[in-house]
Amino acid sequence: MNITGDVLCPYSCTRQMMDQISIAKAFVVVVSEGSSNAQFAAELSAQIQKSQALLTAASAILIIAECETAIRDMALLLHKAQQFHYDSATLIMKMKGQFQSLDEVMKSEAEKSSKYEQIAAEELPKGLFCLSIRLTIQWFTNSNLKRDLSGGRQITEKLRDNSLYHYCVFSDNILAVSVVVNSTTMNSDYPDKVVFHLVTDEVNYAPMRAWFSMNNFRGATIEVQMVEDFSWLNVSYLPVQKQLQNFNFSETGDNNRTPNKLSMLKHLRFYIPEVYPALEKITFLDDDVVVQRDLSELFSINLNGNVMGAVDTCRETFHGFHRYLNYSHPLIRAHFDPDACGWAFGMNVFDLREWRRRNVTEVYHYWQERNANHTLWKLGTLPPGLLTFHGLVENLDAEWHVLGLGHTDVDPSQVENGAVLHYNGRRKPWMKNGMDQYKGLWEKYVDYSHPMLQQCFMRGHSKERLM
Repeated sequence: MNITGDVLCPYSCTRQMMDQISIAKAFVVVVSEGSSNAQFAAELSAQIQKSQALLTAASAILIIAECETAIRDMALLLHKAQQFHYDSATLIMKMKGQFQSLDEVMKSEAEKSSKYEQIAAEELPKGLFCLSIRLTIQWFTNSNLKRDLSGGRQITEKLRDNSLYHYCVFSDNILAVSVVVNSTTMNSDYPDKVVFHLVTDEVNYAPMRAWFSMNNFRGATIEVQMVEDFSWLNVSYLPVQKQLQNFNFSETGDNNRTPNKLSMLKHLRFYIPEVYPALEKITFLDDDVVVQRDLSELFSINLNGNVMGAVDTCRETFHGFHRYLNYSHPLIRAHFDPDACGWAFGMNVFDLREWRRRNVTEVYHYWQERNANHTLWKLGTLPPGLLTFHGLVENLDAEWHVLGLGHTDVDPSQVENGAVLHYNGRRKPWMKNGMDQYKGLWEKYVDYSHPMLQQCFMRGHSKERLM
């Protein structure tokens, strides 16, 4: 008999033995409190050990005959215990204590599992580390790379030309950004009109610039900037900057302690009009997406006076506002419907003129200031995004943005027809724990024949390349 399946059935041998052991343990505690029945307490303890040993020795297979014998012997002892008329209230309290103890153990193990999964998700693959180091060396030893990306006046004009298709990505992951850029340009009907605005941090600035200097993406224009160069991003202007510096996990009890959620690169999306003051429309892409078709149509979609176009998430495994916000807080409860449809960052088209006209960034500051003690929400950019852009979102067709490839199974037809596939979740395609069925859709835009990648990644099966 298979124990894994058997234990799920309330009338199975395994389940009966486990329930008997729980009851017997409670009786042993009660019986042991009196000195008159020490012999019976010893018999009951011995039978408990016998039943436990049988379950342990059985491992994956349990012999029914042995199981039935153990159940009968334990049943006789439990019946005998009942005849002693032990205090029922005391017995119930003892059993309640055992259940609470088991519940605490389960919660503890669940937290451990979550932390181990998070550590695995945040571990930087050796190949990515190697790539960053080699690109940094190239940047400081090859002066031609710096000239290649600078481009001169023509490039500068393209960066401000509103007749072109502008995209922005904020990330410290070179290979992930490369896949975003490569998949976008490979599927674009007008790659020479594509302009990518990339922002990274000081550590990854040199290797990021080196990579995009030594590779051509079908004639697309690519700009790389460093977030530390934005001098206006300081504590006096940004409420979130102070929070990022002083955030205390122990005070919030938040177990989702992802450093990425505390990165200023993540919050830069709320300052896009200030980062690109000359632009009127731009599409924001997360670094964990793959583009499967031409996105130029996004720039002609009528947003009907709204600031942002996004795909709502009120379907399948996704939920409304109540999943992200603290509705025990009166400010949230008074202004937002808990069942209101949420949406996702990852592929969002912004009308920057409307953003500036409505002063949306100040709305973001308003909510961040009221969340200084983290009582409205804890971490992440989506909760403040839901508040900031509330009532300013134009719903896009679901095919524009397909979510879930980093944590769940997605309808194959949605994956096939999706314009942008989003690997949201902890199982990123460049990680060891990435979902195998979706890795190929991402890896097709990684050229492992590139000399730099050959030096850093294994040439074997795709599953091994990023390990």
